Amino acid sequence: MLLFKKEFLPAIRQGRKRQTIRLWPYRRMRPGQRSYIPGVGPIRIVAVEPIRLEELTEEDARADGFESLEQLHQALRRIYAQADSGKNYQPYRVRFELLFSPAAENYPQTSSGQNSPSA
Repeated sequence: MLLFKKEFLPAIRQGRKRQTIRLWPYRRMRPGQRSYIPGVGPIRIVAVEPIRLEELTEEDARADGFESLEQLHQALRRIYAQADSGKNYQPYRVRFELLFSPAAENYPQTSSGQNSPSA
C-alpha cells in the first residue's frame, strides 16, 4: 500500500501527480508491482529509482503535482522533518499509474444513466 496525505489525493485522481518522492531505509516497492492508494484505488508501480534530493528537477516537481521545484522541496522538508536528517534514509523517486479511469470508476451511475458523485 502506498499512503498519501489527503491533500495530495485530488491531484492523484486528476492525473496531475504521477510520482512521489519517498525517504525509505531500503527499497519498499518494485517496478511492475501492483499496489493500492487508499481513497484513490489500485495502481501499478512504473519505476523506483534511488535519487539525490539536490538532483530533483522542475520536471520532477510537475510529475509530483507541484507547480515548482521550490514547492516540492518545501513539501519534502515539511513531510520528512523528523527523518533523522536523511542519515538513515535513501530518497527514492516512485513513479506510478492508476489502473482505472478515475472519472468513470469513482462515480456510480444513477438510474438515469448519468454519473453522480458518491457520498
